[in-house]
Amino acid sequence: MPAVLEATRNTTRSLVRNETPARLRLWAALVVLAATALLVATSLVMARVRDQVRIIGREAAPQAATAADLYFALSDMDAQVTRLLLTGDSDALAGTRVDAQGAYRERSRQVDADLHRSLTTAAGASERAVALDLLDGLAVYRHRVGQTIAAAGGGAAAKTPGTLPPDALGYYTQATNIVHLRLLPAAQQLRDAATARLDRAYADKRVTESTGYTLALLLGGALLTLLIVLQVWLARRFRRSWNPALLTATVLSLLLVLASMLVLSAQAGRMSSARADDLNPYLALSRLRAVGYDAAADTSRYLVSANLALYEDGFTSKSGQLSSELGGLGGAETLRRWESYRRDHEKVVALAGTGRTAAAVDALTGIRRGDAAFDFAYFDAEVGAVTDVRKQGFDRALRGAERTLRGWVIIPLVVLGLVVVLVPLGVRRRLAEYR
Repeated sequence: MPAVLEATRNTTRSLVRNETPARLRLWAALVVLAATALLVATSLVMARVRDQVRIIGREAAPQAATAADLYFALSDMDAQVTRLLLTGDSDALAGTRVDAQGAYRERSRQVDADLHRSLTTAAGASERAVALDLLDGLAVYRHRVGQTIAAAGGGAAAKTPGTLPPDALGYYTQATNIVHLRLLPAAQQLRDAATARLDRAYADKRVTESTGYTLALLLGGALLTLLIVLQVWLARRFRRSWNPALLTATVLSLLLVLASMLVLSAQAGRMSSARADDLNPYLALSRLRAVGYDAAADTSRYLVSANLALYEDGFTSKSGQLSSELGGLGGAETLRRWESYRRDHEKVVALAGTGRTAAAVDALTGIRRGDAAFDFAYFDAEVGAVTDVRKQGFDRALRGAERTLRGWVIIPLVVLGLVVVLVPLGVRRRLAEYR
């Protein structure tokens, strides 16, 4: 009987001894497999997020800015035509006339450039069709403007600022209707499409980030669990202290998982804040700036149309929109400057209402503080400055997010490559005991 027991013990020891190398190789293979899976997942997620940040910052956001700029340029282009017509052939207003001509040419070039960019970056056939329709409408508008200027160039009315001959007024009404009924709605379509594309880009990035967090937790947790269990099993099976190579691999894996999640969180925070604090206000301010130019043009339109109530109502509506939104987006100073212009508008309308058209034109085009042209330029300078600050803030945040992600396609390869090398080193001496 003792001989049987001894034989049984020896057989068991032999089986365990033969099984241990296989189990050790299996554990090592599982750890290497988990490390490889984490490496691939982390690198792919980081590459995808980096590409999505590039799409947002270099494609979607500029497209939205281009659409907003197009809307603004169209609004101001028509406003400059109105200024030009308002001056007539008056020598006293020659400076205003030259300035309006220069601004009109500049806005025309700006519209052409924005439309070219919209055509080259259009996401689909529908957007391209809208841009092409804008080009066609713009050609018609410019033709009507030319007819207006030609019709306004002669006769007694041309010598009187603020008045147009009937045929010139008819052409001008057609031109400004083209802007408001065709060009600006089309520009709004492009702006809405660009904003929707920006929304989709941010939504896609959030999905990728969620996937990255999930994979980091699952695969990183699996890798860390395997490493810890392997070390515990080695310590118990071979009665050794902790394995330095495997301990180093565990620390590296933990650091990589935590660092990758921190990087994802940091860039997500930067990009989300950049949109909420800078990009959205920038786009909204660009829109309000366009509304401001169109409202100021309504003051001029009111005069050249012989006090047509439609333009006074248009100004009232746009001014109400500016008064309700400017304070929150542009600050109290911007709102205060707009209110100054609004009072100038009321003064111009009051003068025109009493038949003092020449005085109304002087109040509208004067360049002294308290005149409409001065106060509007003062308002526009403040809006432009705040808008530029918002754009610069978004650009800084974008560069920060790009710096945060820099190198994170390679870092997992280096760190987890070390883990893959350290695991065989950690078990090599234990396997050598069975040779």
